[in-house]
Amino acid sequence: MSISSEMGHSHVFLGSDHQRNERRIWLVIALTAVMMVIEIGAGTVYGSMALVADGWHMSTHASAMLISALAYLYARRHAHNARFTFGTGKLGDLAGFASAIILALIALIMGWESILRLVDPVAINFREAIAIAVLGLLVNLASAWLLRDDHSHHHHGHAGHTHSHDHANQHDHHHAHDEDHDYGEDQSKSGSRDNNLRSVYVHVIADAMTSVLAIAALLLGSRFGWTFLDPVMGIVGGLVILQWAWSLLRVSGAVLLDFIPKGEDLPEEIREAIETEEDRITDLHVWQVGPGHHAAIVAVATPVSRDPSFYKARLAEIHELSHVTVEVTVDKAA
Repeated sequence: MSISSEMGHSHVFLGSDHQRNERRIWLVIALTAVMMVIEIGAGTVYGSMALVADGWHMSTHASAMLISALAYLYARRHAHNARFTFGTGKLGDLAGFASAIILALIALIMGWESILRLVDPVAINFREAIAIAVLGLLVNLASAWLLRDDHSHHHHGHAGHTHSHDHANQHDHHHAHDEDHDYGEDQSKSGSRDNNLRSVYVHVIADAMTSVLAIAALLLGSRFGWTFLDPVMGIVGGLVILQWAWSLLRVSGAVLLDFIPKGEDLPEEIREAIETEEDRITDLHVWQVGPGHHAAIVAVATPVSRDPSFYKARLAEIHELSHVTVEVTVDKAA
């Protein structure tokens, strides 16, 4: 049974460009797979272990991208599954986290292989290696173009919905719950970032950077005989990629753990919208449920009995809120 049919409203918190991103990632996977086959084939024909190694290196990137593509597919197909209490919007962050781990492993392997080549240099067929490296760079640039963000800002709106429950008890407190599904998103905010797409983009940029470093090392090596530059560039590239992987791990991991980044001012915006001399927030929980979507539970103490829709109206201008639960407690001492 879908959430929409069971609860009367939808809990679909996918990113605004979910299907577009999914299609583009499949295209990038296809390009990467073709380039991988070319590099392995060319390396075998020309006797270049560097090209063969880079081909298998690209296969690990393709595998990581496949995780992201399958996450988009699964999240879309199960977006209305009621067993996902807050939808499938976080699947992208889970895929991004897994992809970041793979990226970190790739960086460590690159560094280790480069160290081994410094200790025990191998012969390089410069002409063929440079040609294939340039072709790989072009493929990476095309992939980066496919993964570009066409829109810097997106705004969406859905009709709001409310449902409330009154509870009476011996303390004569009034409790009500109100849920709202009225949202918009600003891609300039960190909470609007699609970490699944970002992970694929980082893989593509890492490949592109590796190609640029390889081309530079191969050109200088062929011109001056500096064969040591090839493994040195590999170490440099591995360190840079490792830093990118760590950044992606931190961002996606924070979303999975419902951590609010320091630059995220959404809790403060909610307090400013709700709290007055009479009304005060006694409990507040805010977390991200998908790219550009946040959920919040707000407990308000007030001396005057008010319907939750009253506080809903105050929060209507905060477009990042996609799902809000408001609990109102009448407190004569407030």
